[in-house]
Amino acid sequence: MVVKLLMGNEAIAHGAIEAGVQVAAAYPGTPSSEVLGTLAAMAGEYGFYAEWSINEKAALETAAGASLAGARALAAMKQVGLNVAADPLMSLAYIGVKGGLVLVVADDPGPHSSQTEQDTRKFAQFAKLPVLDPSNPAEAREMTKYAFVLSEKLLLPVILRPTTRTCHACQNVELPENIQKRRSPASFGKNPDWVIFPSLSARKHVWLNRQQKAAGDILGLSPFNRLEINEGAKAGIIACGLSYNYVREALRLTGLKASVLKIGAPYPLPAPPVLELFKHAERILVIEEQEPVVEDQVISLAWQHRLESRISGKHDRLAPREGEFNVDKVKAIIEKFFDLQPAPAGETPLPELPLRTPVLCAGCPHRASFYIFKEAARGTDTVFTGDIGCYTLGAIPPINAVDTCLCMGASVTMAAGLHRAEPGRRQVAFLGDSTFFHSGVTGLINAVYNRADITVVILDNRTTAMTGHQPHPGMGATAMAGDGTSVDIAGLVKACGVGFVREVDPFDLAEAGKAARAAMEHSGPAVVIMRRDCAALVKRSRPYSISSDDCVNCGACLEDLGCPAIGKLDALPVINTSCTGCGVCSQICPAKAIRR
Repeated sequence: MVVKLLMGNEAIAHGAIEAGVQVAAAYPGTPSSEVLGTLAAMAGEYGFYAEWSINEKAALETAAGASLAGARALAAMKQVGLNVAADPLMSLAYIGVKGGLVLVVADDPGPHSSQTEQDTRKFAQFAKLPVLDPSNPAEAREMTKYAFVLSEKLLLPVILRPTTRTCHACQNVELPENIQKRRSPASFGKNPDWVIFPSLSARKHVWLNRQQKAAGDILGLSPFNRLEINEGAKAGIIACGLSYNYVREALRLTGLKASVLKIGAPYPLPAPPVLELFKHAERILVIEEQEPVVEDQVISLAWQHRLESRISGKHDRLAPREGEFNVDKVKAIIEKFFDLQPAPAGETPLPELPLRTPVLCAGCPHRASFYIFKEAARGTDTVFTGDIGCYTLGAIPPINAVDTCLCMGASVTMAAGLHRAEPGRRQVAFLGDSTFFHSGVTGLINAVYNRADITVVILDNRTTAMTGHQPHPGMGATAMAGDGTSVDIAGLVKACGVGFVREVDPFDLAEAGKAARAAMEHSGPAVVIMRRDCAALVKRSRPYSISSDDCVNCGACLEDLGCPAIGKLDALPVINTSCTGCGVCSQICPAKAIRR
């Protein structure tokens, strides 16, 4: 064995390779992105296929196709990506799988970088699929290998649910020196059970419900559930996933005694270790982030077996259902459970960290695009619908160019809906290039088909920037290769039936401004493609500076752009060393005081 420092997502990838994964597909989304990134980097060496799919639905369907041929397959996404993949997932639970299929869904309690704080364990319960909840990177690797085996035993997809702290934590992980390239020969066997007719669904639903008990029986023997009995202690704590680490540390800090049951498979809940804990504990506290998934099952189990132990957690409001846990929060919950007052702090508590407002990078082309359309809309009552990506930050002052943001691709369809409600008002929809391929194309076709009079702005910065610069169909690159077929956005937009299509450079304010005004005056759907590489991927050119002799201190460079490279010194605007040389500020300066 060799020991290697791995991030949680990297450990999951290594576990998949050791398990003999043959096909891996994903759509990038923090905190899950490094799973496929690591797999793609190792695919050539170990002889499997990895792809960045166009969206999460496509990723899961690709993995499902491989699984039906008997190959072991993996699909990865973040929790809101599972919403996009929900349609194939629900049906896949009914028809089942052949080769092991593991669905890695990274949850984001907090949330740190997501629209929602949803709990994938609830989704697993809804889909009637087993879910595993790793507490650290090493366990995430082991669970990934176990998930493939479990999937093939149950003939069901298995969900692995790491959370942000597990995904991005690093740990020394033991790895085999040589990974065997185990590849089962894939062969799709025709079977009427692979075609989901209503009659099949009715029959297979009975089978799916039976599999719940089978899954619970198997998980009862899982090494990821561990009961630690503290003789003499009358209290028991059930800790789930990452929260187990907080519980152990909180008990150490307080000196309190309790038996602890670590749950690594929260659904379906393995009954034997829980019932064993009830024998040793007069009262039980359930510590789990987000929803009371385990707590509800523990309450149900206690009722079925007529057990009278008091069960605490979220239902008696001892633990919150929102936000991310940490040692201090769990320590406070445990102290309340033991009816203790928190011990006085031995030193002055640290002050709260200051809030840092997120901001578009210096030289970001999106900033110029927002400025151009705000200028084009000046004097009009225009609604700017936004989307998911870096450009969501267009909602933050002083840019103020995003009025709505719902989910991937919704900017186009929401603009169309606003147009139907207020046909006399202008609507401008912003979305990125990767988002356009993900789910914006369907909205655009819908707008063309139903003749929505809206303007769509595709912010093409030639990458999937917010999640780590993964490739997409418009770039001519794939997860495993540098060269591929590039899908022309302008050609695709025209093929959708859009009559007005312009492709411009947002750093050329004059020409881009003309295109913006013409698009907003056009009757019917109009599309402007703002094409300029992401500032993080280009070399910096000569920076600009502001001449104090010529500056009239009008504030245009500060108030209209919100660029982090421009600040104030001695009450005058100055440009700092983060300037990338985009030149947008020099074009809007009325005194021409900004120059290289």
